[in-house]
Amino acid sequence: MLDRFQLTDGRVHGIVTDNASSNYLMTCELQSTLEHSGIEWPAFRNHITCMAHVILLAIGAFLSSLSVKGCTKSWETHECDQQFGENESIHIGKS
Repeated sequence: MLDRFQLTDGRVHGIVTDNASSNYLMTCELQSTLEHSGIEWPAFRNHITCMAHVILLAIGAFLSSLSVKGCTKSWETHECDQQFGENESIHIGKS
């Protein structure tokens, strides 16, 4: 993909991801791949975890500690309830 989008010339300055462990592995592999092309790209410095995701996790933990439950409806059901009223909602994709 780096070759396809012509990103092997050092133009990748950083990558923003969520905190999934696979993203840490991916940035280490990217570092290795770029090093083979003669490009210095230290993953520890160029991998930026998304602050919004960190805040979301912290808020979720806080609300959980207060025993606050989130909405359990699917997006489709919520939209139907908004459009047709909660008692008259239709079920999308179900017969």
